[in-house]
Amino acid sequence: MKLTAFTDYSLRLMMYVAVHDERLVSIKEVSEVFDISRNHLMKIVHELGKGGYLQTVRGKNGGFRLGRPAAEINVGQLVRYTEEDMSIVECFSQETSNCKIAASCKLSIALSQALKAFLTVLDGYTLADLSSGVVFPEFLGAARDRKIPEAISSDRV
Repeated sequence: MKLTAFTDYSLRLMMYVAVHDERLVSIKEVSEVFDISRNHLMKIVHELGKGGYLQTVRGKNGGFRLGRPAAEINVGQLVRYTEEDMSIVECFSQETSNCKIAASCKLSIALSQALKAFLTVLDGYTLADLSSGVVFPEFLGAARDRKIPEAISSDRV
């Protein structure tokens, strides 16, 4: 399964905002850190704001912050919110499927189980889990003398 760029960028943005929860974050800042188009980020921030994941503040000194604590933002739910279509293969959608073997094929069953397992793993994580200890590029110089944290432990899986 491949996540859309929209979901990928949404997750990165949310992690960045979680790490900087003491202040408002700007689209310009996130754009520069991740080298993502400002126009694309504006759409993402707007959508995440509509979903309650971000709180946006308008104006010259505006920006955005988390809409609720990072520990209350479930990653699986966030991915479901940002992915428009979770159909891994054509036959997942009865309206658009042209598959000639759908009635007897077991591939869709296996892929459906795989998708469910994928989302179940993500359901076990919060934004706080993913953003804990993350060091973003602009802070690497200050973090030189600290040990950069290991990846999230696989014992949660």
